[in-house]
Parts: sequence; structure tokens; C-alpha cells
Amino acid sequence: MGSNGVVGLVVVILFVVAAFYIVGYYIRKKNQEALNGIEKRKEELFDLPVIEEIDEVKKMHLVGQSQNTFREWNQKWADLSTTSFAELESQIFEVESLNESLKFFKGKAATAEADATLTGMEEQAQAIRKGLKELRETEERNSLAVQKALDVFEELKVELKEQAESFEPAQAELQKQAKQVEDEFTKFVMLNTSGDPIEAREVLEKAESDTYALETTMKRVPPLVQELKKRFPDQLQELQAGYKKMIEEKYVFPEDQILTDIERVNRKVEGSLADLTKVELDTVESTTKDIATDIDGLYTVMEKEYDARKYVERNRKILSDYINHSTRNNRQLLIELDHTAQSYALNHNELGQTRTFQTEIEELFRRNELLEPKIEKHEVAYSEVQSFYKDAYQVLDEIENQQVAIDEAIHELRKVEKEAQEKMDHYEFTLRNLKRYVEKQRLPGLPGEYLEYFFLATDRVEELSKALNKIRIDIDDINKMVSVCDEDMVQLTDRTHDLVDAAALTEQIMQYANRYRHTHPEIKAAIDHSLDLFNQEYRYQDALDEIGTALERVEPGAFKRIEDFYFNHPDLV
Repeated sequence: MGSNGVVGLVVVILFVVAAFYIVGYYIRKKNQEALNGIEKRKEELFDLPVIEEIDEVKKMHLVGQSQNTFREWNQKWADLSTTSFAELESQIFEVESLNESLKFFKGKAATAEADATLTGMEEQAQAIRKGLKELRETEERNSLAVQKALDVFEELKVELKEQAESFEPAQAELQKQAKQVEDEFTKFVMLNTSGDPIEAREVLEKAESDTYALETTMKRVPPLVQELKKRFPDQLQELQAGYKKMIEEKYVFPEDQILTDIERVNRKVEGSLADLTKVELDTVESTTKDIATDIDGLYTVMEKEYDARKYVERNRKILSDYINHSTRNNRQLLIELDHTAQSYALNHNELGQTRTFQTEIEELFRRNELLEPKIEKHEVAYSEVQSFYKDAYQVLDEIENQQVAIDEAIHELRKVEKEAQEKMDHYEFTLRNLKRYVEKQRLPGLPGEYLEYFFLATDRVEELSKALNKIRIDIDDINKMVSVCDEDMVQLTDRTHDLVDAAALTEQIMQYANRYRHTHPEIKAAIDHSLDLFNQEYRYQDALDEIGTALERVEPGAFKRIEDFYFNHPDLV
């Protein structure tokens, strides 16, 4: 090997050594930093006030289940602070030795092992402290809870003693329940003072539950006592006295079972008081609702008769007068219809309806006459009379409304006849005017279609005139004829003006088209044909269309110009 090769080998060896040294230094530094962290955490772990917390719980003189739990936590701390601590110290020493002997990688593994041991110790310490805290807080909670529950219980005992009357007849059973709760508190105090707060807590929870259940029960009892011993008996007594008084005042009750019902409700009250003695509150509350409903029903029955009597006394004469009034109105309406029927056809069964009204009124009169002696002798319930009165008012109101409608309808007949007569005069006037208007135009003749419609309209007006001159007029037919004649007059007027306008425009356009007669053969032919249509066949619109079309071909726009002038200046054409 040459000198250069030796130098190269030496350089490589030096480089490897340097690299190994650098890596080793780095790992050793990291191991030492981790070890320092473990030392710091170890000190913090053993600075925790666990011993003080153990002594604080120990002073509570726990026994039973609580004592066993405390011993477990105390033993775990003893194991942690001796065995686990010694193991951790050994692992820390091993890390230090490996670092010093340059066994860096083994030192790193030993450091991780020591870290895991310490982490486990920290977790155990937290669990121990948590368990000790729960023991201490359980005792504190027991103290607060028992005080609160005892305060409530003491208030309940005072209430049971000082307000005994408001709890009768449930007083004895409530006292029994209170004694049971008191025994549970006594047992709790015994367990708690002997140092077993966990077991005592179970007893306390039952005592608390029973206390608040008793409180709820005691709140529910007085309102029930008030209803069953005071309100319901007072109401039933009032109902009985009221019934007696109403019987003395000659009231009649339909299917009278009021005294029987009062006795039945009394038995319900007595049964509920018996249930209240056993503090069966759900049953009592349900029954009291039924009792309240029964009592309200009895009041309703009696109030109904009381109110009905006032209604009957107030309406007795009024209804009789109303029946007489309806009778007179119907009689007058029959006379009016008989008179009207001589001049007009009655097409809507007016007479039949009015006779039906008379039958209904007579039936109401008959029933009212039958009730009168029964009312006088107090043989009928006022509520039944009231029901009849209200039904009678409804029937009489409906009859009167229909009587008024019929009366207005027959008076309307004369008005419709008069209006139809006026319209007929207007139709005749319109026909005469249209005839004169057409005659003034001096047309060579009139189209057959126009004449046919003119004569048809004239015939219809004559039919209307004949219908109006009948002895008995049928207004329904008259109205139909008037409607047809109205349409005829509009149609005939439009047709007349269309005919006259077509004739006049034809003459004007032919005069204008004459200027093209000698220069445009088609204009000459159109004029000749239009004259035939105009003078021979009286087809004025066809003549206008013929000459107008021809002129438009020769002079576009001329037809529209002449037409506009004609309609815009009627006085000049």
C-alpha cells in the first residue's frame, strides 16, 4: 500500500471516530436531559400532599365498607412510595451508569423504561388521590343532604301537628308515614356517626325520597279535604235547599231525580273520605272530579228551569201576540193574492205557500192554547215551554220573511207591467222612426232579409202588446218578450244604419270612381255591376264591396279616405 493509501485510511478512521463521538455525545446529552426530567417529575410526585390527605380521611374514623375502601387506597400509596419508588431509583441509577460507560443506546432504552415506570406511578397517585377525595366528599355530601332533608322533614312534622284539621281524615296515615321517615333518618345518623358514609348514603337516599314523597302527598291532601268536607257538602246542602224552595214555588222538573242524584253524590263524597283515610290520593282525585261534574250538572238543571221561567213569563204574551199578528198578515196576504190573481198569473205557487203558512200558524196557535192551562196549573216544566217558544219564534220569523217576500213580489208585478208598457211604447216609436229614416233615403228598394227582420220585430212588438192587454197577465212571459224585443230593437237599428251607410257610401265611391271610367275598363265594369246590385237587387253592401275593391286596385287608399270622411262628417254627406 502506498503512502497515499495509508493517509486515506487514517483519514477515514479519524472521520468514523469523530462521527461516533459526535453521535454518542448527542445521545448521551439526550439521555441526561430525559433523566433530569424524570428526576424532576419524581420530586413533584413525592411532593404531592397524599400523606396529609390520607391523615385527613383517617381522622374520620371510617368503618365497614368505607374503611375497606380507605385501606385499599392507603396500601396502594404505601406500595407506590416504597416498592415502586425503589424500582424507579434502581432504573435511574442504571441509566446513569450506562451513560457514564458510554453505552448510549442501552441508556436510551433504560431511560424509556424509567419514564414508563414513573408515568404509571403518577397515574396510580392520581387514582389514589381521587379515591380519597370521593370518600371525603361523600361524608360532606351526607352532612349537607341530611341537613336539607331533615329541615324539610321537621317542617312537615310541625305542619302535621299545627294544621291537623286540614289533613283529617288522612292525619293518622300521614303520621304513620312520617314515623317511618323518622326511623330512616335515625338509622342514617347512626351509620354516619359510626364512620360508614357510603352505606349511610344509601339509607339517606331512601329517607330523602320518602321525605319529598311525603311532602308531595301532604300538599295534595288539604285541597281534597277542603272539597270533600266543606265545598261539596255546602253545595249539596245548597242544592237541596234550592230544590225545596223551587218546588214550593211550583217549579216542575222533567224526569225529576234531583233528590236521588243529590243522595248519590253524597255517597260518593263519603266513599272518597274513606279512601282519603287510606291516602289513596289518585282514586280520591279522580272521584272528586266526577263529583264536581255531577254537582255542576245538578246546578245546570235547576238554573235551566229558573232561567226558563223568566223567559216564559217575559215571552208568554209576546208569543201570543206574534201568532195573532202572523194570522192577520196571512189573512191579508191571501186577500191580496186573490185580488192579484184576477189580473196576473201567479206562477210560483204563492197561494199554496200562503195556505201552508196558515196551516203552520194554526198549529202553533193550537199548541200554545194547550200549553196555557198547563202553565197556569204548573203541570209542565218551564224548560219545555221555553223550547216550544223558541221553536215557534223561529217558525214565525221564517213565515214572516216569506210573507214579506211574496207581498213584495206581487207589488213588483204592477211595476214590471208598467215598465213593460213603457218599453212597448218605446219599441213602437223606434219602429216608426226607423221606417221614416229609411224612407227619407229614397232608396230604390230594400233587401228581402232586412224586410223580413223588420216585420219579425214588428210582429214581436205586437205580440207583447196583445200579452199586455190580456185580462190576466203572465209577467214571466212578458219579461221574456221584453228581453227578445230589446235585442230586436238593437239588431234592427244596427241593420238599418248599416244598410243606409252602405247605400250612401256606394253612391259616393261610384261618383269618385267615374273619373277612371274611360281610362280603366275594370272600373267601368265594376260601376256597371255595382249599379245592377244597387238598383235591381238592392244588395247595397255587395255593391259597395264591388266598386270599393276595384277602386283600391287603381288608387290604393281611396276607399278608406272616402269612408273616413263619411263617418267623420255625417252633416256634410
